[in-house]
Amino acid sequence: MSDAAHLSPVAVLDDDADLAATVARLLNRNGTPAQPFTAPQDLIAAVPATAFGCVISDIQMGEMDGFAFADALRAKDSAVALVFMTAWPTTAHAVDAVRRHGGLDYLEKPIDEARLIAAVSEGLAWSARQRRIAAVSAMLTRREREVLDLMVQGYTNKEMGPKLGISDRTVEDHRAAIIAKTRTNGIAQLIALTRGEEI
Repeated sequence: MSDAAHLSPVAVLDDDADLAATVARLLNRNGTPAQPFTAPQDLIAAVPATAFGCVISDIQMGEMDGFAFADALRAKDSAVALVFMTAWPTTAHAVDAVRRHGGLDYLEKPIDEARLIAAVSEGLAWSARQRRIAAVSAMLTRREREVLDLMVQGYTNKEMGPKLGISDRTVEDHRAAIIAKTRTNGIAQLIALTRGEEI
């Protein structure tokens, strides 16, 4: 894994305090800053002040199940990656975890260390991309975002004007503002930015 200083922190949520601490220690040993939690509400309260890159959550918990927790967490931070873990794996749960609740992986206890590390690495990379996309979107106006979407799809200024109901000159002004704000030097870099890639 990368240097811990460049990684977003990871949260490990399990109502078994020993297990949460064990998984967090394992990640810390592998160079990923990780913090254990035993109560879903405590972790939710820590967001968004702490921008976790990845959250590893148990599914069966007394206070709130992992899926309800995932929904509450995503409502506060849509760019955090989720990895579920459980001692009671079922096919229905696995499908739910990945499809309905945006889980990147579904780990069975006892946790396989290599798979955990791989899932967290993937989660941190996904989260970083989502945060870069959000940062680009936040610096642009709604109209500039619309122009950017069409630019990366390959539309010309002349095609964009009628589609957006604005003049060619206005399209050019928006393009210039997008280039200036994003500090890019061409369409290839803009496409990379909209995909959350570093340029």
